[in-house]
Amino acid sequence: MFSGIVEETAKVVKIEKELENLHFTLYCSFTNELKIDQSVAHNGVCLTVVKIEDDTYTVTAMKETLERSNLGLLNVGDLVNIERSMIMDGRLDGHIVQGHVDQTAKCVNVEDAQGSWIFTFQYESSKEMIERGYFTVDKGSVTVNGVSLTVCNPTNNTFQVCIIPYTFENTNFKNIKKDTVVNLEFDIIGKYICRKNTLLK
Repeated sequence: MFSGIVEETAKVVKIEKELENLHFTLYCSFTNELKIDQSVAHNGVCLTVVKIEDDTYTVTAMKETLERSNLGLLNVGDLVNIERSMIMDGRLDGHIVQGHVDQTAKCVNVEDAQGSWIFTFQYESSKEMIERGYFTVDKGSVTVNGVSLTVCNPTNNTFQVCIIPYTFENTNFKNIKKDTVVNLEFDIIGKYICRKNTLLK
């Protein structure tokens, strides 16, 4: 379980393919605090630490994860938003994030709002996906590349988020441009409500 409050960006230093899996080796400042089997969110995807060596650690993404997220598009040198799992006796500063990415979206516009930035994202939508809770609502929560954000101006298949300078500089939002693919996790509470309504029809 995560909160969507990114701790830092980790740099990809190696990518290895093994059958349908990809092994990602990353550098971050708190590698020495990690443990094997620990869960860490990478651009919002919950992955297990499988190896630690010096100041780097390795995680593995399987085929289903690669198909549903943007991890398969990563290259050596890319920055990845990372967050360790929540400590349950602390404050929940973001919202409840599972680390289970629902689908990807594409950035279709970045607007300089004179002190902040407004990003517009577009994603695939259908009646069936909406029934599963794959949609956004105004002032609701959404996770973009692992960052807990508030939705603005949603449509059937787009939404906007406003990014303050701190978030811009301390996440990989600074590298998101038009046509960049990002990971989305929709609000788990909304998904449960949609599922219940579908079952009761």
